[in-house]
Amino acid sequence: MNTLMPTPIVRIVGDAESVCHDQLAIEEPLAVGIAFGPIRERRRETISITMRTPGDDADLAAGFLFAEGVISEPRQILEIRPHDAGNMVCIELHPELEVDLSRLDRRGYTTSSCGVCGKTSIDAIESNCDGPRSGGRSIPPSLIHSLPARLHDVQTTFKQTGGLHAAALFDMDGNLLGVREDVGRHNAVDKLIGAEFRAGRVPLDDRIILVSGRAGFELVQKAAVAGVPIFAAVGAPTSLAVELARRLSVTLLGFVRDGRFNIYSGAERIAL
Repeated sequence: MNTLMPTPIVRIVGDAESVCHDQLAIEEPLAVGIAFGPIRERRRETISITMRTPGDDADLAAGFLFAEGVISEPRQILEIRPHDAGNMVCIELHPELEVDLSRLDRRGYTTSSCGVCGKTSIDAIESNCDGPRSGGRSIPPSLIHSLPARLHDVQTTFKQTGGLHAAALFDMDGNLLGVREDVGRHNAVDKLIGAEFRAGRVPLDDRIILVSGRAGFELVQKAAVAGVPIFAAVGAPTSLAVELARRLSVTLLGFVRDGRFNIYSGAERIAL
């Protein structure tokens, strides 16, 4: 799957100019459709149109449905297939699954930068979830300090474009288990969690997620739904993200870079 597009540019360094080519991260729309209901009375709905980087579309769609509480088990997905027209995936859901479309109040256009556009209220945004399990081992600050460099080493498309967000999954020893890149930070997290969900590895109760940008409300929500105990961001968290992390006992770390980080919630999981 091609994620890069070369484009001619004029580069200025000081007062000197040169004509060359630059690599752009491709951004294209993806429509996510579902088919649900009894076999003889199947309904088909387009539930989301999001701007994303092509690739891992099945994981993106599955992660989105899981985070929104529409599905809870991999077996509830019968098939995920690309549409013949392109830039669309169709998800066939189990006939016995009761689909609550009210969970998808943000149906419609979603930008690559915002995963909650179109939500009408905090009640509609926040999924019903218990968050990660309590207890478990705590980890030293040195392990957290090491994660940004490990993420940077595997951000292959970002190195060529500088235009993608990334989400990485680590175990409690700091081993990298997976990474996804996308023009949308929420898409990257959906792809990452969706891959684990489809493989039957959710809940992720002994895992760490690190994102390359800020920690917004919806990213923390997605991690909490997946049972992730530690969510770390290279950038800043938002006020709602901190409130949600504290409510659901997620350890939320911000400004994880240059040998420092802030703990906004769940300090007990960091061995100080």
